[in-house]
Amino acid sequence: MDTYLNNLLAETSVRYGKAGGIAYHHISDTYIALFTHFIPCGVWEAVYIIEGLLKNTSEVKPTTVHADTQGQSVPVFALAHLLGFDLMPRIRNWKGLTFYRPSKQSEYVHIDSLFGEPGKNVIDWDLIESQFRHLMKVAVSVREGAISSSTLLKRLRSGSYKNSTYTAFREVGRVIRTVQLLRYLSDALLRRRVTAATNKVESFNRFSQWVGFGNQGVLADNDPIEQEKAMKFNALLTNAVILHNALDIAEIVRQLLEEGWEIDPEDLAHISPYLTEHIKRFGEYSTHELGIQPEAYDPKLDVDFTQLRDQDLHAEGFGTAA
Repeated sequence: MDTYLNNLLAETSVRYGKAGGIAYHHISDTYIALFTHFIPCGVWEAVYIIEGLLKNTSEVKPTTVHADTQGQSVPVFALAHLLGFDLMPRIRNWKGLTFYRPSKQSEYVHIDSLFGEPGKNVIDWDLIESQFRHLMKVAVSVREGAISSSTLLKRLRSGSYKNSTYTAFREVGRVIRTVQLLRYLSDALLRRRVTAATNKVESFNRFSQWVGFGNQGVLADNDPIEQEKAMKFNALLTNAVILHNALDIAEIVRQLLEEGWEIDPEDLAHISPYLTEHIKRFGEYSTHELGIQPEAYDPKLDVDFTQLRDQDLHAEGFGTAA
């Protein structure tokens, strides 16, 4: 989202090359936004993945969360697992990620090269066991709202390698990420599902920007509370338009069925409620129904402008010569 430069949260985005912030949405598999908040461009987006799920108060309770490449962070995998969420982000450049062995003796026939040299990249199960109670206390604190997930993940990201909590979170995250990497590489259907989910989020972002056309999409208010309200109102309006489109699609399908057409579910699966062609975004203003007749226009004004005309002539040097 574009903002004014003198904004406390505005930063210059490396990706877009201008000042603004990020409208971070959590989108359900039913296309609607469950939670929205406004964050600066310079923050690590992955720390906000879990926060929206915990603050979600709708009837939709996701157990699986997808994200873009930033979501493949080890601490995020760990916290998501401890809170009962199945984190499955879109994984790019997986060859640059480390796969961890459960023990030094573990060897695999066909995929052993993924884990690096034999005996290396081994999970420290003793560390996880010794810190497990503390890890669960931290997870419960996050679940109960004693500490926000974004604050915790920021600390874990910049945490000291000598800190036992950080290292324990890191080990759990390594386990979960390795398992998810193997699932992602071995299951083509899962990869398609993850890609479809992330594409749906990107489509929602474009759709919400189309809906929020006022002031060319620029957040004019520098108050963080008003910025948050603007984001949430935009998400609410976007959800309302999505519902309207879904109802229209359902009504058209009913009409086709009544006319004897055969509806293929696979065809319906390709229809998105992010439709805009039929929507009059700027409304309709019908003045012919108002019945108000304007008064007759009188072009004459009983004011003598001769004096002003003479002053202009003198100012431009057209007065009488000396």
